[in-house]
Amino acid sequence: MSQITIESPKHCANKQGLKRFERNYKKLFFAFSAFFTTILLLILLIYLILHPSKPQFSLKELDIYQLNLSGPNLNTTINLTLLSKNPNQKVSIYYDEIVVYGSYKGQQITGDTYVPPFYQDNQESNLLTASLVGNGLPVSPSIGYEFGRDQSSGRLVLNLKANGKLRWKIGTWVSGHYRFNVNCVSFMAFGPSSLPSASPPLASKQGSQCSTTL
Repeated sequence: MSQITIESPKHCANKQGLKRFERNYKKLFFAFSAFFTTILLLILLIYLILHPSKPQFSLKELDIYQLNLSGPNLNTTINLTLLSKNPNQKVSIYYDEIVVYGSYKGQQITGDTYVPPFYQDNQESNLLTASLVGNGLPVSPSIGYEFGRDQSSGRLVLNLKANGKLRWKIGTWVSGHYRFNVNCVSFMAFGPSSLPSASPPLASKQGSQCSTTL
């Protein structure tokens, strides 16, 4: 025995209305997805066409006022000036975070110094100054030996490093954060009487190009 179900006209109308709603919803979803995908592809295309070049840094001046090893601890006072340049013609840069510190023979010899965030327009250059200080920093016992070797050779080699976060700005579009690292190498005349306290300071104004990685 079969069962016959008779649907009312009202029920049929509801089912047809639901189907129309589902069709319209799918059309709206696909249209929104296509629009969103097009925008993303357009942004990616602009980015690939412009392809921002990484910023350029150079060390313009370095002054060492103190580099005093007392037992296993090191006291340092270093002032430096960095030149930051944006080589891009159509891309600006937001520097949201920059931390600068000094390094010797692979060991950090100053505390971290934070440079205030700034905005850099296309092909713009900015001078950044920082005072690097280290009070009683624990260092490896080999540091004293390395100082002695450098004094004998008459040349001190220091690394001045910076790292932080930046964002690219292309038109009205701003990218997410990218981490960057800067390494500057400074060669300075270094004799037996140069340290522990330098007055006038041990200085280098020759300048040197720095390497930048993203």
